[in-house]
Amino acid sequence: MKAHDGMYIDGEWRPATGPDVIEVVNPADEQVIGRVPAGTAEDVDLAVRAARAALPAWAATAPAERAARLAALRDVLAARKDEIAETVTAELGSPLKFSQNVHAAVPVAVAGSYAELAATHPFEEKVGNSTVHLEPIGVVAAITPWNYPLHQIVAKVAPALAAGCTVVLKPAEDTPLVAQLFAEAVHEAGVPAGVFNLVTGLGPVAGQALAEHPGVDLVSFTGSTAVGRQIGATAGAALKKVALELGGKSANVILPSADLAKAVNVGVANVMSNSGQTCSAWTRMLVHRDQYEEAVELAAAAAAKYGERIGPVVNAKQQARVRGYIEKGVAEGARLVVGGPESPREQGYFVAPTVFADVTSEMTIAQEEIFGPVLSILRYEDEEDALRIANGTVYGLAGAVWAGEEAEAVAFARRMDTGQVDINGGRFNPLAPFGGYKQSGVGRELGSHGLTEYLQTKSLQF
Repeated sequence: MKAHDGMYIDGEWRPATGPDVIEVVNPADEQVIGRVPAGTAEDVDLAVRAARAALPAWAATAPAERAARLAALRDVLAARKDEIAETVTAELGSPLKFSQNVHAAVPVAVAGSYAELAATHPFEEKVGNSTVHLEPIGVVAAITPWNYPLHQIVAKVAPALAAGCTVVLKPAEDTPLVAQLFAEAVHEAGVPAGVFNLVTGLGPVAGQALAEHPGVDLVSFTGSTAVGRQIGATAGAALKKVALELGGKSANVILPSADLAKAVNVGVANVMSNSGQTCSAWTRMLVHRDQYEEAVELAAAAAAKYGERIGPVVNAKQQARVRGYIEKGVAEGARLVVGGPESPREQGYFVAPTVFADVTSEMTIAQEEIFGPVLSILRYEDEEDALRIANGTVYGLAGAVWAGEEAEAVAFARRMDTGQVDINGGRFNPLAPFGGYKQSGVGRELGSHGLTEYLQTKSLQF
């Protein structure tokens, strides 16, 4: 892996202002694969000043030209997809095939969707005797997580650029190398200097400085609910807008009329995907009491097949955290049917695919986000009981419903307190809004709803 020893600020790679570095570790073999600068508040200030200076010209750029730059960015990302996939595999530990099909491919689709939206979105409309203008909100601080490192970057940066905003990106310290590849792609796509800037660094230093900076107009953050609260409080003190995509504890509700085997197998695959490091994962499987033991057997068989197929979790801290939750599940009385807290390999931050049965809503593993390959199976008595359990957490990010008839699943889904629900295994849609209810966040990403997060409204009366 190659790594730049500076920051991408105002269209060029500049030396960091401080001497500290962050080592990037491959979680599969625990070897250092690169080093990036640990940015300081001074680095952040330089980047925000560059974004501020570039804002007037970029905001005044015709939407068609912004669309052209985003289309060029999409093409560069597509051309470098193999390098992107290999980089994500090295720094996140994701199996190469998954990196190719998801970590590299999805950002290309999302960048392409915003190239189209930048050219077609109605930035002006007539309302009676008024003309309503949608204008860029200004300088955006994009603070992104490690679990889907490039997708989360593109999901923030692409709509911000489409809206006419300028951006300072602070990527997660565990996966900064793909962020550097993205900066190279932005440069190659011909995005003007200062419109996009990259500062690598630690969250409490560079991330905090970025969220607090008076030159930032909007903070877009994806990560834990705890950090989201801190960022929301910091931004709120300055009356800055925030967009927060936070934690989840999503329910996979299998109604009695559903194809049980399909629902269980797809549900297990969803939880094990990306080693369970997905905020929208369906980590709670809800099954009717009459089908419960059959579902447990199906889930156990399905999960056992993932032992050699999933990668590690991102670092030693995350491995210890997930194993701690597994131990707590056992201690609180859940039945361990597959997996357990013991590491399945001597080297690397691996966690065994784990399935718990006899889980109740009061248990910690049914309430808190584990962020690892751990599935909890809960039984319900009837549909109202299933709804109570599904809605019985502080989160509301995603979910799934399975039923024999689509209308039955849709009727249940409409009553779920969550931002996105997949019906009978519905496919991912990069144009559909993504975001949460309750403590899963504020605002939406993707599609036109994601674009409007970066716009503000002005009305002219005639």
